[in-house]
Amino acid sequence: MAIGDLPIFMMMKQRMQWLSERQAVLSQNVANSDTPGYEARDLKELDFGALVASSTARLAPVATSAAHIGSPVAGGLGMKLGQARGGEVMKKPDFETTPTGNSVVLEDEMIKVAETQMDYQTVTGLYAKSMGLFKIALGRG
Repeated sequence: MAIGDLPIFMMMKQRMQWLSERQAVLSQNVANSDTPGYEARDLKELDFGALVASSTARLAPVATSAAHIGSPVAGGLGMKLGQARGGEVMKKPDFETTPTGNSVVLEDEMIKVAETQMDYQTVTGLYAKSMGLFKIALGRG
């Protein structure tokens, strides 16, 4: 098994892809801040609980004796990590709309851009620390 196939690394990779796509959507909002009729957009948040649930190993109980008590086995949950790339672009409701119909608020967009950048730096830092732990475990640290 490659290190990139581990569930934690797959989740970090998917989060970084989502953050990159969100940054692109937010930059489109900023670029169209003066476009008449433009509605601000954002990506739908990733469901971290679904990512964790889909990445955990599912073991089915096996009856090796007639005396074993049967138990219901949960079926597969949701999507696999590699299937859901990015996020769903959605128009966000906003109470501040200009007379031209533009709903982009530059201050809000800049805050979201900064949050996205900090989240990306956090994930890349976590990735680097995780790789460092693997190197230590292998005796190469």
